[in-house]
Amino acid sequence: MTIVPDWGMLDSNPMRPPMPAPSAKSSQAPVKKRLGSQSPSAVPLPRGPQLEAEILAVGSALLRSINALVNSVAMSGSGPVALAQALGLDKVLASRVLKAVRQQDAVASMFFMPGPEPLRALVKAADRRGSPRRTVEAATAAIAEFERLIDVQIGDRSLLDSILSAWIPDARAEFELRRKQAAFKALSQLRGVQADAVMATCVLAASDPRAGGAGLMDVTWVHGLTGLHRVRPGVVVKIASRRMSSEPSARKAQRLDGRVIDDDSPPLVDEFCSTPRPEMHVHRVKDSMFYLLGGDGFGAGSAVDVMFAEVNRAELKHPSTLAVSLPGGEKRGVYFFAETAVPAKSLQFDLMVEDSLFAPPHAQEPTLRLYDTAFEGVADVFDPRRDLDRLDMLESIVPLGRGLAGVRSGAAPRYQELMKRVMDEIGYEPSRFKTYRCVIDYPLYGSQVAMLFPTVA
Repeated sequence: MTIVPDWGMLDSNPMRPPMPAPSAKSSQAPVKKRLGSQSPSAVPLPRGPQLEAEILAVGSALLRSINALVNSVAMSGSGPVALAQALGLDKVLASRVLKAVRQQDAVASMFFMPGPEPLRALVKAADRRGSPRRTVEAATAAIAEFERLIDVQIGDRSLLDSILSAWIPDARAEFELRRKQAAFKALSQLRGVQADAVMATCVLAASDPRAGGAGLMDVTWVHGLTGLHRVRPGVVVKIASRRMSSEPSARKAQRLDGRVIDDDSPPLVDEFCSTPRPEMHVHRVKDSMFYLLGGDGFGAGSAVDVMFAEVNRAELKHPSTLAVSLPGGEKRGVYFFAETAVPAKSLQFDLMVEDSLFAPPHAQEPTLRLYDTAFEGVADVFDPRRDLDRLDMLESIVPLGRGLAGVRSGAAPRYQELMKRVMDEIGYEPSRFKTYRCVIDYPLYGSQVAMLFPTVA
């Protein structure tokens, strides 16, 4: 996981130039046709509004016909057990069918509807139990159109669910979670490492002017990983923090006790780590700090809980010192982010902000942006060219109020106690801080989660 504080500039007009078109001489793998399907040149596929209209028509017919089929079955009750017993079907299939027909909306119904083959099993069972011939035929025809839509117009059921989820907020949350779970399982095996939870907390406070910090602010990072382990042997496990801004002074990363962080003094907060103490090594490259998990253990039995804190005094400029505007109408702001570089079941990103940093007239609330870093790397969130890499997902920021009363966490059971220890050590009064939290279940490996204050104006 890479944790990065940074400054940036905002310009909403320029866009990244388009990628060059592939050469006419470039070789492409032949496209395989499905058996029984016509070539794309023979059947023009509907696009945009036409495809939306076709999905709605197919979904409406499917909902009407399956609903009529279910209502034609004599049952002793109205639930999935009664339907399963009446037709001699699996209770799970019966439950999915009833959930789909009770949606009252064609698009939502299609999302929850079983696939064509399970639906055909439903129709055959209803036919055997004496459902009217016209009802059976209507359901059979609707299922055939459903299958044609999936195979010919869309490509597969997963892609259809992706389209439908964009139109149904409730379904979208379920769709995203399932896909993120699948991605976590695959990537943790490919990457060779995983964690139950990843925690990244950024504490922002005005620097002490008596110590030469006038016009600057301190940035403290508290990192935590629970259940961290190698899935297979020989894997490098790396956690990092870095500063991307062009500050003239070098970073002076310190432990809570004020000692400079080096390989002999990793910044572990021992009493909040697992026992025995995890082996950690420190490697510094310019303004980047890399923390490497030591040892050679692998498998769930080698899992450790790692908690450490990195204090950076007078790290960045105080927001009030920034120019309100620059030539061309650009605005300047500040952002901090967590990048998921360890596959995890959960990510908790907290931003704790001292009152004086955004006092009136600069008071504002942070906003959230997610980025795909696979092609361009870590994003400067104020670079409009990176807007093309933003991820449209159902994640949000939750304000937790002042102090530490509301910051308890499922990611780290002793999190509240940990943050009190950190603030006591570095001399902060918790009541002067507001906390903002973003929690993501199964965060995408390689994604960047940023909280930003877009302008200081």
